[in-house]
Amino acid sequence: MIATYKALSAILSYPSTELQGAARELVMALNVERLLPADHRAAVGALIGNVAGADLLEAQESYVDLFDRTRALSLHLFEHVHGESRDRGQAMVSLRERYREAGIDIAANELPDHIPVFLEFLSVLTPPEAQKNLCEAAHILAALGERLRKRNSAYAAVFEALAALSKIALDDDVLANLRETQIENPNDFEALDRAWEEIEVRFGSGDAKTDGCPRASDILRKMDAPPEKFEFRPLAGVE
Repeated sequence: MIATYKALSAILSYPSTELQGAARELVMALNVERLLPADHRAAVGALIGNVAGADLLEAQESYVDLFDRTRALSLHLFEHVHGESRDRGQAMVSLRERYREAGIDIAANELPDHIPVFLEFLSVLTPPEAQKNLCEAAHILAALGERLRKRNSAYAAVFEALAALSKIALDDDVLANLRETQIENPNDFEALDRAWEEIEVRFGSGDAKTDGCPRASDILRKMDAPPEKFEFRPLAGVE
């Protein structure tokens, strides 16, 4: 198991007493494995400490305001590729099957494109396989990191760490598009309604460069395409 991905998955999960109680173990896992550079370990460690030391209800409220009430900061990967289109359903099925190939059978109430679930998947792969899968989502993760940094959120450290783990050169055009994107105010309900009515978010287009990783419009294409040896059927709860 790759402990770093497991720890990053935990800290991106909804704050709980269990998460707060595991803070020391999470920091230790990062420091023992040393998969992340020291500066990223320190930044993620500071976030873990902040969550562990916060009032639980306040930590939960802050989490919801960031990730559940602002579409631009959604923790669902396919939200940033397919939006609410029907393609998202098949992409979910394909990704779920990828998890099953790796021996992961997620709960029925969990969506496979939820980033904490995706990181759990990476944690059971070999380091080269994990890096390859992470590379497919690197631009989305980097974009979320920049958006969180604009909000002065310490959660940006997790996404910046993931971008570093992907070891790819990020596309400047993708980041330029991000800087023009308005982040919703979770207390402006009219603006939030308008944002959820817009078309799917796309961070860029084009072919992969020499780093071998897809551009934003292609980020999860491999996840969308089911392996040939599988015959996919709709799963309960996935349209």
